[in-house]
Amino acid sequence: MRDAFVKPLLEWYSENARDLPWRHTTDPYRIWISEVMLQQTRVEAVRKYYRRFLEALPDIRSLASCPDDRLLKLWEGLGYYSRARNLKKAAQIICSEYNEQFPADQKELLRLPGIGSYTAGAIASISFGTKIPAVDGNVLRVYARMLCMEENILLPAVRKKAEADLERVMKILPEAGIMPPQSQEENAAGCFNQALIELGALVCVPNTAPSCGICPVKDECSAYERGMTEKLPVRIKENGRKIVKKTVLLVQTVDGTAVRKRPARGLLAGLYEFPNEDGWLTSEEVIAYIEKNGYDALRVRPLPTAKHVFSHVEWHMTGYEVRAVRSDGAGQNKDWIFAEAEQLEELYPIPAAFSAYYSHIMYVKPADRADNG
Repeated sequence: MRDAFVKPLLEWYSENARDLPWRHTTDPYRIWISEVMLQQTRVEAVRKYYRRFLEALPDIRSLASCPDDRLLKLWEGLGYYSRARNLKKAAQIICSEYNEQFPADQKELLRLPGIGSYTAGAIASISFGTKIPAVDGNVLRVYARMLCMEENILLPAVRKKAEADLERVMKILPEAGIMPPQSQEENAAGCFNQALIELGALVCVPNTAPSCGICPVKDECSAYERGMTEKLPVRIKENGRKIVKKTVLLVQTVDGTAVRKRPARGLLAGLYEFPNEDGWLTSEEVIAYIEKNGYDALRVRPLPTAKHVFSHVEWHMTGYEVRAVRSDGAGQNKDWIFAEAEQLEELYPIPAAFSAYYSHIMYVKPADRADNG
């Protein structure tokens, strides 16, 4: 990789970096929270969650002691809830083994749950000035285009090569005579990593033609020289997500809408969901299911279909709204919790997989359910 790209890259970053709340601090706790939130989530969406999370849990101790339901509710909307659980696990380790102080060493950071090479690099470089790279998808895309590399960037070997090349480049930062942009609190290593990420987010973008005309490092880019920028990078994913059909039920009584807690392990562990069954049930099968759980269905109304994609599985869902009353026969399902819309919004973390159905109950007033008995 050509070392000459470093100075124009940092100068560009100094002038063009977005004003993001986590760029006003070098506190490793805040850097860590922002980096974990930014995994699989758009920057603009993260802003409000970041502020809300830190208002509720301003330090490592408050995160380590946060009840699970409260933590998952704060995370609601961000998805990939294992990230939140790993945050708490890591916070507990930092409190118990590191006296509430974030470790600065990369190897120690990698020991913490949920922290991989990218997150460790981001924390170590931004918070502690350590000269190690933080290679995410944006950086891999920039790297592949600059080298005109036609290998699959999803291969672990490609990431390791990029990390090794960028670590070598970072060693020259002090000798390059480049002042860190933005503020004296920042350091060249942190700025270099953030500049590469920013370049990939704003200029060397995915899924469309990159803005090579305004790119500060186009003169050092081999793909630009060869007219290959729109063909790179190469990304080859393994196919074969499992398709699961589900029927989601909004069971509503005078007490509210039914939810239940998912198992402590597995997909969406520990979150709350609307009662659901595998397969696409008919209205008659829904009535039988409701009766089996100790309720009588007064009305069954179909709801729109929906789809949610996880990393290895897709849920193809259909739904029903069921107005119900307690049955005089079989006992009621003890796992079902009935909650008003306000309680669902404030107390129960419901994953985005059910958002298409969640929206149907947010505007249902208690008076609208008065005919349920």
